[in-house]
Amino acid sequence: MSRLIHELSKLPGIGPKTAQRLAFYILGQPQEEISKLAESLLEAKLKITFCSECGHLTESSPCGICSRRNRDQSLLCIVEESKDVIAMEKTKVYKGLYHVLGGAISPLDGVGPEDLRIKELLVRLASNTFTEIIIATNPNIEGEATALYLNKIIKPLELKITRLARGLPVGGDLEYADEVTLGKAFEGRTEI
Repeated sequence: MSRLIHELSKLPGIGPKTAQRLAFYILGQPQEEISKLAESLLEAKLKITFCSECGHLTESSPCGICSRRNRDQSLLCIVEESKDVIAMEKTKVYKGLYHVLGGAISPLDGVGPEDLRIKELLVRLASNTFTEIIIATNPNIEGEATALYLNKIIKPLELKITRLARGLPVGGDLEYADEVTLGKAFEGRTEI
């Protein structure tokens, strides 16, 4: 039991108490349900790979997004992780292509530009006819550093470079917004 709790606590966002609750839940399930869970974990690990074009997680390469020719081939959205692609696709707003960096520049964590899929990005930019590059890194210190670095290396290619807007969430109260978010909301205001 302690090994199971220890292994579960290695998952992101899972602390010791949650790991313990999960372990008790798992142990209370029928054998066939646990077998299905274990099989699905192994199957995912064995079958899922990275798309040869964008770096998104996929079972076949190129991925379903890159292989769809009805996507807008002139737009490229750069994101940090595959989970960002999934979040963007759920909006059903963006219809272009993606490039997954595989993280963000974080000197404190020992992650530099050479650790990300930036070389692959430059190859894609050189061999395609993109008209706009959308930098959609997270609005945190690492994401901002990555966005600044990307802007610096893409700018000489004379492509239109944009950044996702930042500001207040829908349904949010002004009193709960931090100063940076409020500041960005003022900077990105639009006429009504």
